Amino acid sequence: MRFMRAVPGVSGRNQTLFAITRCLPFLVLAAVLGIELSPAHTLYTGPLLSPAPALAAVTMGPVGTGGVAVLAGVVSAITAIHNDAWGTPQVYTNLLALLVVAVASVATSAVRVRRDRELAHIRRIAEVSQNVVLRPLPARMGAVNTASVYLAAERGAQIGGDLYEAMCTRYGVRLIVGDVRGKGLAAVRSAAAVVGAFREAVHYEQDLAEVMHRCAAALAREYELLDRSQLQDPQELEEQFVTVLLAQVTDDSLVQLINRGHPPPLVMREGEVRSLDPARPLPPLGLEEFLGPSAIGVETFPFLTGDRLLLHTDGVVEARNNDNEFFPLHRTLETLDRDTPSEYLDGLRHALVRHTEGRLADDAAMVLIERDTGGADRPFRRAG
Repeated sequence: MRFMRAVPGVSGRNQTLFAITRCLPFLVLAAVLGIELSPAHTLYTGPLLSPAPALAAVTMGPVGTGGVAVLAGVVSAITAIHNDAWGTPQVYTNLLALLVVAVASVATSAVRVRRDRELAHIRRIAEVSQNVVLRPLPARMGAVNTASVYLAAERGAQIGGDLYEAMCTRYGVRLIVGDVRGKGLAAVRSAAAVVGAFREAVHYEQDLAEVMHRCAAALAREYELLDRSQLQDPQELEEQFVTVLLAQVTDDSLVQLINRGHPPPLVMREGEVRSLDPARPLPPLGLEEFLGPSAIGVETFPFLTGDRLLLHTDGVVEARNNDNEFFPLHRTLETLDRDTPSEYLDGLRHALVRHTEGRLADDAAMVLIERDTGGADRPFRRAG
């Protein structure tokens, strides 16, 4: 699992820009010194020294910013002595302006460094909180190989509400992928409630529909405990829901699905991609009043040796580029050629990042499973 991973390409450009910005104060000082010690010393460069500490405060700490300020003072003194201008009001004015800017820059740098440390601490807390919901999946479970990717739209402390899990049980490998409406701690609590119920129920409920009912009941209990005073909009609680997809892979070359308002999974077989759409759409969890009197049915689809099944959230299919075009998921899956599920999913992640140029509008979670070519010889683990 990749949690809140820096988007490739974007981080590299940021590092290059950071390096250039850090070099700017020294380039300015070098330019001033070069001009003053050259025949072009008639140019008035004094005002160029004052911005140097301010530029340093953008990327450096208080010590570095203070060092640039001292260096700027040394350059000012050297140029004043070289041009026989020492003791003139102009030199003293430049030094006074440099002193004022230096003090302000050092103070600003100290505040920025403290805020950066606080933000880094918050991000670490966010990572721990999210990892409770999104635990790394093993590379192999029973007769299937697995891989997963999570891309967060927010790079700060805000946590998304995407969820996934896979468990190897006596009934086969069972998976869940879901998406909570909204973001923040309320979304994480809802996601944790659903995933927690799934982790418990999959080992004891033989019927996949009962697992879904347990998840729905856990979410309802979580909504009952939600502090309504923390909601900005009184109608927000009534609009809370979670789209969920349950899947079960057994030894009989089949995959069983229950889809509660979630994007349908995609099966890849011999280079072709097919969407496993539900025959009877069901409302998301939290909207039980729209479920109807009929029982939740489990739909079954072929899942043969060598087939790959992609479960994903809507952050993948709704990702747009600068031309407002959606990510071509089907076409991308048909063109990818990777050996292992991990490599295949990594290629899909790169394609998604390239399409959006690293600017995701929503969190994106993807889980890929592959029925191993040796799956017939490796049955699912049986409990007890």
